[in-house]
Amino acid sequence: MKFTIENEREEDGRWLAEVLELPGVLTYGRSAEEAIARVQALALRVLADRLEHGENSLSPLSISFAAV
Repeated sequence: MKFTIENEREEDGRWLAEVLELPGVLTYGRSAEEAIARVQALALRVLADRLEHGENSLSPLSISFAAV
């Protein structure tokens, strides 16, 4: 699985990061790096929850993130 992270600066100065392939997985941070780190952690939590509830295949996973 490869996930794309989109990040942008809001008008109030906060940074928003979102994983495009996982609807609703977005976070804010004081810097771009903080927002990206937070959204990666959230994405991993969402994927772990899906695995625990049998929503993903049983094949081994390889996960990578690419920021744009």
